[in-house]
Amino acid sequence: MKHERVTFDSDGATLVGNLYLPDTTAGPVPGVVVAGTWTSVKELMADRYAQRLAGYGYAALSFDFTGFGESEGEPRDVENPARKVADIHHALTFLAAHPAVDRDRLAELGICAAAMYMADNAAHDPRVKALALVAPWLHDATICEATYGGADAVAARITTGREARARYDETGEVDYVPVVSTTDPRAAMPYDIDFYLNPARGGVPAWPNRFAVMAWPDWLTYDAISLAPQITQPTVIVHSTDAAIPEGASRFHASLAGPKDILWSQGTQFDFYDQEPQVTTATDTVAAHLRRHLHH
Repeated sequence: MKHERVTFDSDGATLVGNLYLPDTTAGPVPGVVVAGTWTSVKELMADRYAQRLAGYGYAALSFDFTGFGESEGEPRDVENPARKVADIHHALTFLAAHPAVDRDRLAELGICAAAMYMADNAAHDPRVKALALVAPWLHDATICEATYGGADAVAARITTGREARARYDETGEVDYVPVVSTTDPRAAMPYDIDFYLNPARGGVPAWPNRFAVMAWPDWLTYDAISLAPQITQPTVIVHSTDAAIPEGASRFHASLAGPKDILWSQGTQFDFYDQEPQVTTATDTVAAHLRRHLHH
């Protein structure tokens, strides 16, 4: 496998990525854009999956979204679904123009929250020939209410987010809380999640563990499940009933318009980020899906 540190433009921001290429001279190869959880940087799980896919013969691009990690963009660390979908679109444009990549054989892999953003782009981007979602977080208003403590709790977060946005617009100051914390009840995920807090796993220096409060309205009103009927590309989902919101994956899968497959595997949500056998099960399944639909 070969590795290139790359940059590309996304609506005026320079994004930084890692392009992993198979060690082959057999002409242009299919390309895959890979992205991970909300608030994540490429080092958390996208790099791992991209490296694995390069081993299967694909040109795989992981990157930092606008305002995250090494990429440009202000304000920093704001979970903005529309902006992330646009970044994915530009990442595909970069891949399509790369000399090692066959521009007619492009695919997307989304892990956790990036499943929503990859699905959104696939619904509107005919360049995407195959879609793969691993441990996908796929929500709509019903699931958000069930996940975040009911309609009143969701409304309270949205209000808090709008107030934070107004403060930013007025003062330029961003109100941050931790993404994950065992002690701060304002955290986006106020739980003891080893993956994010363990420096040997996801608690790496590149990931600042901060959530911009102004992001709550866009996140909580985003409806990824309604996109499924617009997705005609062959889609595979790898999930577990012990992982995050399996109901969302089931409903999304049922509504997909194109060829579809779903593998119900074993493991928690966080196992799919960096643990075995979950990562190998997922990458084997994704690679088999891409072989079926990208090789003509």
